[in-house]
Amino acid sequence: MAAPSGRSGRRLWAALVPAALLCLAARAAEELSTADFDVRPGGEVHSFSRSLGDYTCTFTYSAQGGTNEQWQMNIGVSEDNLLFSCSVWRPQGKSYLFFTQFKAEVKGAKIEYAMAYSQAAAGGQSDIPLKQEEFEISETTVSHREGKFRFELSKLMIVAKTPRDEL
Repeated sequence: MAAPSGRSGRRLWAALVPAALLCLAARAAEELSTADFDVRPGGEVHSFSRSLGDYTCTFTYSAQGGTNEQWQMNIGVSEDNLLFSCSVWRPQGKSYLFFTQFKAEVKGAKIEYAMAYSQAAAGGQSDIPLKQEEFEISETTVSHREGKFRFELSKLMIVAKTPRDEL
């Protein structure tokens, strides 16, 4: 199959590749772990972490306004142990908190794909991605970009490649 061409084709391709990676990671998952946690406002920095085997995902944030919100972290390792996935999101869709900062960090793997959303799909609504200038991606982190982030966050998704032991 050839990659779509032209401007709209590139956008379609850019949307399909990450979705395919996430589906593959989810379907091939040998191990999955889901944990609920509260995102707490108040302006203090909080962290939530989960590990699965040699891999860890940590979500660090600071938020203002409202009351605690129920969020969820899902982590998984593919059956072939080549991909580690981490998603942090508000299952109800949109968060009403005002995030002053956020960072998701993976340990034991290097990020292959990541995306941040101002609204998570729920109740017939679609995911709404943050603009690329609002966040930055490094080998191991996805974080807000100071001065560009518009304080809305409802979902983070990461697919990371695990180190491969060659024989």
